[in-house]
Amino acid sequence: MTVVTEFPKKIREIETLWIPLADGTQLAARVWMPEDAEQTPVPAILEYIPYRRRDGTRDGDDLTHPYFAGHGYACVRLDIRGSGDSDGLILDEYLKQEQDDAVEAIAWIARQPWCTGKVGMMGISWGGFNSLQVAARHPEALKAIITVDSTDDRYADDMHYMGGQLINGNLEWGSSFFSRVGRAPDPQIVGAKWRKLWLDRLEHVEPFHEIWMRHPWRDQFWQHGSVCEDFTQIKCAVFAVGGWADGYSNAIFRLLEKLKTPRLGLCGPWGHKYPHNGVPGPAIGFLQEALRWWDHWLKDRDTGIMAEPMLRAYVQESVPPKSHYDQRPGYWVGERAWPRPGLRPTRLVFGDGRLGNAARNEGESRICSPQTTGGVAGEWCPYGLGGLGPELPMDQREDDGNSLTWDSPPLEAPMEILGAPVVTLTVASDRPVAMVAVRLCDVAPGGASTRVTYGVLNLTHRESHAAPKALKPGEFYQVKVQLNDCGHRFAAGNRIRVAVSTAYWPTVWPSPEAVTLTIRDGQSHVDLPVRAGGPDDSAIRFEPAVTSAPTRRRWLRQGSVKRTLERDVETGKALITVTRDDGLSEIEAIGTITGLTKTLRYWIDPEDPASARATSTHEFVNQRPDWNTQVKTSTTVACDSEFFYVEADLEAFEAGKRIFARNWNRKLPRQLG
Repeated sequence: MTVVTEFPKKIREIETLWIPLADGTQLAARVWMPEDAEQTPVPAILEYIPYRRRDGTRDGDDLTHPYFAGHGYACVRLDIRGSGDSDGLILDEYLKQEQDDAVEAIAWIARQPWCTGKVGMMGISWGGFNSLQVAARHPEALKAIITVDSTDDRYADDMHYMGGQLINGNLEWGSSFFSRVGRAPDPQIVGAKWRKLWLDRLEHVEPFHEIWMRHPWRDQFWQHGSVCEDFTQIKCAVFAVGGWADGYSNAIFRLLEKLKTPRLGLCGPWGHKYPHNGVPGPAIGFLQEALRWWDHWLKDRDTGIMAEPMLRAYVQESVPPKSHYDQRPGYWVGERAWPRPGLRPTRLVFGDGRLGNAARNEGESRICSPQTTGGVAGEWCPYGLGGLGPELPMDQREDDGNSLTWDSPPLEAPMEILGAPVVTLTVASDRPVAMVAVRLCDVAPGGASTRVTYGVLNLTHRESHAAPKALKPGEFYQVKVQLNDCGHRFAAGNRIRVAVSTAYWPTVWPSPEAVTLTIRDGQSHVDLPVRAGGPDDSAIRFEPAVTSAPTRRRWLRQGSVKRTLERDVETGKALITVTRDDGLSEIEAIGTITGLTKTLRYWIDPEDPASARATSTHEFVNQRPDWNTQVKTSTTVACDSEFFYVEADLEAFEAGKRIFARNWNRKLPRQLG
């Protein structure tokens, strides 16, 4: 990666610019713009997230926004109401208030003497979500967005539920958000009122993961902020970006299919990172691609980007399974439309443990997986932390051994797939509530099994996520499990494997009781989105990755990430622990020391789904000689067959003295899950 410090325009940076709202609230922004912007106005690019622009996202902001500013844009990195140094309270993610504030802020930005009146919006994760959500409000000045690692459907594809099944990402993200909201504003920015603002925030914090668990079905709570409810509300141009290793790649393909506005899609091998510093590599010159996009839509320049294929995707090649890759071998392909016209899936039918063009028998197979199945799944949403820690799926043979599997013969020639495989099962359960996890794996001649993609379905949601229905034990149903979109090339000589299990811990929460599923061969199959090469494939090129200058930090303690699996040999009980330490360092430009440590633990007994227990602890530190704050949280989810039990603790410290503490204990009924 190349660091660029010389740009066509000299840059003026404003550490804090206040954006006033009509109700008297002021939002804090950090701004980069050309020095002569007030004499020669420029378009603006807004990034709008709650992760503290001054000391939270500074590293990423410094790598990105100066680049655009140096090429003739005013970049506004804005703290959402109630976060960072902005006034007010943040009570949940993606509320209408958040959108209202964004619409007002965009109008304010467009009126400034340094702005031409045209605004773009971009962001990764939360910023990608609200770029879509605000686009659906169609503010007049908003002409285009770039949405990275986001979703159009908050129920189907976020860190809460997957196929109607509660996932542990709900606890992981909910506890993180719970901790972040309780952090103090900076007295150097907000002045003497900082402590009052901090205490007000602490008084209003709620354990967000518990709020989300109150909505296990797809109700109005999730419909709000899900732009898939009405794609026609998005009027501006959309550039949707993501990575196969991330948890949020599926929305790219739905947006390309459903939107009617000009749109492009880009999907690489990366985790939850911008593509110019994406891991696994190869990283690409994403800032250059984004600049082409902005120049086209905000400056009316023909940069050629809209002549590119609608979808540019990285097809990953067969590799041995590993929990981390610096680089993922593969190649880029392009599609002029999505779905590809005339593309017909290739169907492989289940039979006698094999995948073939026709069923080998009409037999039945049964499976009751140990609750520890899923221990080699890796993270639901790998954050692409480089070499700091293992996040990706490991060798699947252990999970395969706890599953029903069907294998193809060794492939005579390579097979390329692009899109979402769909598995159809004719299945019966011996319990009224059951889930199924389905994995597609690439099996090498020596037996190593690499997970290509996977999907999960709560079988009570087989017809609807809004109105689930209990199963009738012993009755057969035909259900479809759509796996996550993927781009993969199976090597000649390798086998394609479909694996089906009744548990997938700790990715998803187990069913209330141990379940045995019966699957009928001959009536079950997988449809693979097999793709032949296209005319645009060989022409796709990206410039090398570049960034602007990184944040200068003085390190007091380096960070690390560690993931361990412990198993009691006598009982089989398993404990998975993930520890992340971001280290402790001083941001030299503002003299502030920041630190984050978090630990996630997941326990389960292989014979007892009611033994499942997950905990999360977080500690955030902000320090200067005149300012020393800490926020510590601990959260737990446990269960029995009828209820979830949620606990949370929040403590805040100033100069080592505890100034706030609160505990929550909640009991939530399990609703067919």
